[in-house]
Amino acid sequence: MKNFFYILLLALAFTSCSEYQKALKSEDIKVKYELGTQLYEAEKWGKAFRLFHQIAPQYAGKPQGEKLRYMHAMCSYKMKDYHIAGYHFERFENTYPRSEKVEEASFLSAKSYYELSPMYSKEQKETYEALDKLQLFVNKYPDSKYLAEANKLINELDYKLEKKAFEIAKQYNKIAYFRSSDYEAAIKAFDNFLVDHPGSSFREQAMFYRLDSAYKLAVNSVQNKKLERLERALSFYSTFHKYFPNSELNEEVEKMNEEIQTQMQQFNTKS
Repeated sequence: MKNFFYILLLALAFTSCSEYQKALKSEDIKVKYELGTQLYEAEKWGKAFRLFHQIAPQYAGKPQGEKLRYMHAMCSYKMKDYHIAGYHFERFENTYPRSEKVEEASFLSAKSYYELSPMYSKEQKETYEALDKLQLFVNKYPDSKYLAEANKLINELDYKLEKKAFEIAKQYNKIAYFRSSDYEAAIKAFDNFLVDHPGSSFREQAMFYRLDSAYKLAVNSVQNKKLERLERALSFYSTFHKYFPNSELNEEVEKMNEEIQTQMQQFNTKS
C-alpha cells in the first residue's frame, strides 16, 4: 500500500507538471488563466506568476483583468520579489481605483518598499522612498485597517535613519585625534542630529558625545582658544545635566565637569 501511495503521488506530480508545461506553451489564454488561478490557490506562487505574466496584457480591460492583476502582484509579494511586487501593486491601484482590493494593494505596495530598506549602515535611498510611500498611504487611508501596521513600519524606518545619523556623528567623535577640526566636525554633527531628531531615543547619548567632543577639544586646546572652548563645553554640560539629571552616564559627565572647572579656575586666577 505504501509503494502504491508513492507511485500515485509521483503520477499526480508528473501529470501536474505536464499540464503546466502544456499551459505555458499554449496559445489559449483561458487555459493559462484557469490553471494559473488553480496554482495561485494552491500557493504555487512561482508557477502561477509565470502564467499570469504571459497573459496579463491580453486581459487589460476585460472583467477578469482586475483579479488577474491582483493575483499577479500577490505572487510577486509572496515570492519576496519586492521590487516587482511594489510596482505591480502600485499599477493595480492606479488601474483599478474603485476595486475592493485597492486599499490592500496600496498598503502592500508601500510595504514592499519597506521590505527593500537595507540595514542602517548602508545607503538609505530605499528607506526614504519607503517612508514616502507609507506616509502617502496613511494620508490617503486615515481610517484603514492597516493603519496601525503602517505606522509601526514608519517608526521602524525613522529609527533606522536616526541610528544611521547618530552612528555617523559618533564616528566623528571616535576617530578624532585631538585635532580641532575633528572635534568641531563631531560637535556640528551632533548639533545637527539633535535638531533633526528632537525626540530621538539616541538624544541622551548624542548630548553626551557632543559634550565629550567639546570637552576633549577644550582641554587639549591652544591657550588663546581654551577659555572660549571651555565655556562651550560647560554649556553642553549644563544642557545635559538639565535634561538627564539621573543619567547612567553622570559619573563620566561629572569627571568632565570637574576638569572643565579646574582649567577655568586658572583663567579666573590670572584675571
